[in-house]
Amino acid sequence: MIGERPEPSPRPLSEVAAPHWLAHLLSTTKVPVHWGQLVRAAAALSVPIAIGTATGHTGVGIEAALGALCGTFVARRGPYRFRLRHMGWGTLAGATGFLTGGVAAGNGWVTSAVIVALAVVSAVISTVGATASAAGLQLLIFAILGAGQPLTSGPYLATGWFLAGAAWAVLLAIAAWPVRATAPERAAVAAVYEQMVAMLTARQWREAALARQRLTAALNDAYDALLTARSRLEGRDETYRRLFTLLSNTTPVIEAAVAAVKTRHRTPRHEIDILRAIADAIRADRPLPDPSPTPETALGRAMHDLRRDTDTDAHTTPHTRRSYRDRLTTWLDDALGGPATWTHAARLAACIALAEIASRQLDLERSYWVALTVALVLKPDFGSVFARAVLRAGGTVIGVLLGAIVLLVEPRDWALPLAVAVLAAPLPLAKERNYGLFAISMTPLVIVLVDLTQAGSATLLSARLVDTAVGCAIVLVFGYLCWPGSRRPQLGTQMAAATDTLAHYAARALAAHPAGHSTLRRTTYRTLSDLRVAAQRLIPEPSRAGRNAAAWWPTIIGLERLTDAITRAAVDTPSPAADVDQVVTAIREIAAAIRADRPPADQPLPAAGPLAVVAADITALYGALRGPLAAQE
Repeated sequence: MIGERPEPSPRPLSEVAAPHWLAHLLSTTKVPVHWGQLVRAAAALSVPIAIGTATGHTGVGIEAALGALCGTFVARRGPYRFRLRHMGWGTLAGATGFLTGGVAAGNGWVTSAVIVALAVVSAVISTVGATASAAGLQLLIFAILGAGQPLTSGPYLATGWFLAGAAWAVLLAIAAWPVRATAPERAAVAAVYEQMVAMLTARQWREAALARQRLTAALNDAYDALLTARSRLEGRDETYRRLFTLLSNTTPVIEAAVAAVKTRHRTPRHEIDILRAIADAIRADRPLPDPSPTPETALGRAMHDLRRDTDTDAHTTPHTRRSYRDRLTTWLDDALGGPATWTHAARLAACIALAEIASRQLDLERSYWVALTVALVLKPDFGSVFARAVLRAGGTVIGVLLGAIVLLVEPRDWALPLAVAVLAAPLPLAKERNYGLFAISMTPLVIVLVDLTQAGSATLLSARLVDTAVGCAIVLVFGYLCWPGSRRPQLGTQMAAATDTLAHYAARALAAHPAGHSTLRRTTYRTLSDLRVAAQRLIPEPSRAGRNAAAWWPTIIGLERLTDAITRAAVDTPSPAADVDQVVTAIREIAAAIRADRPPADQPLPAAGPLAVVAADITALYGALRGPLAAQE
């Protein structure tokens, strides 16, 4: 009809924006390829298979390769002491689970009860820390594998071969220790200076902001590396103490660099060259270069003080090692305290129990794959439960196809270890980039190792797909959709706590005598980094929690910018006490508004002076809060 508006033509599918949760689900983390780690993974799993094939004991080679697989799962880059501790506890837990599962195998519902009990233990110990979490996952995974497949050598001897394969993987990871010594720790500290150079030489503001985030991550990694190494020294190693002193004295340099970026101040070329020279000197274990005798900027003065302070404070107070009793008490407090621990333990145990019931009632062939899927999806370390379930399902479909192709070919003699090497090599890289890629890499490898006796069987493909579908359905329905609180917004409390930490830092850093503000600055940046990671893990969910996390994202960015502004103001001339009080009060009002789910009340802010930029960032943060508060209505 005349006067009617024509219906808009449909937009091409390529122009339709994907939902935020789907975009994050399919995104990958850009990490460099560490070829040494890939080669070690291939050698760790293929060598036991090759030895078993050459000696006519392929079953024994597979049992040793399972131990090497456990070591590869928990392999991490970093200081050699950290690698040894992380892999040692992880492989020991995996061997314990493998033995327990093997002994309990073949006893019907008793076997299922043992697996459920180990799921509770796994969830409880996983809350203590990264190493304990990795150990808890290995305990459960290899208990399921040990209980689900026939062991050629029996449970006890098979566990011995498992430990031999795990020891081989650990040996490969620390083989360079005698010649490289503190190289990883020095590299971690040098990376802090390299990230400062990247931040100061960035051409665009967005690029500089990303570099600042990488600088925070590098600083956290360096502290973790040195604290882990130093905890074992008992005050006897001058090299580690020197590195720790150097890193502690680096804080003023970082503050000056962040302030230079915030003010868009162009850093002189020779100062950037000095930063590069410092990084090179740390990597090569040489004395720090002499800075300019007459520094022109705050960054130059900070580097001048760094050389002086590092030389005068080379001998720091030795680290006092805590007694084993104190460590055990702290560990038990962390593991057993808090309802969140037992809530997750109950969810994991319930889903594992449902997996065992479904496997037996549906009479699934090699039914351990269902429980294995639940264990890998429901662990808390990898992010969103919904995202892991979807990526696990999609990755397994591709991985099963790859594994089935290998087994249908029936690799014999040297073709088998070659196939294992090809499948194992990308595993470390896939684990860091995307959980779906990890599932694609892991699935065919596990299929080849545990289903080799079914080589040539076309039923393997459909059996593994059905098992995976059942496991993912159990997690999605009972561990996610029906579990209380799993889809509820979760960032508000963490956001308010981070804002309180920022207020505390502002009060200390902007004071006339800011003693101890450097430690608070690092704590604040680390808290915000954890907050950013938590939001990134929730965004892939299509539920209210995912929408809430996406709405909070501008606020997180605003908090980071406000922290940068406070850091810059802290290195300038002291601000009036009244202006500092206004800034701290406004930040605390933001925290109170987040807790109360209300807009923040207007607060007086400095209109001029050193804190005017800080006030502008607070005003912008007030505006950013409207999004998440509206999303919760």
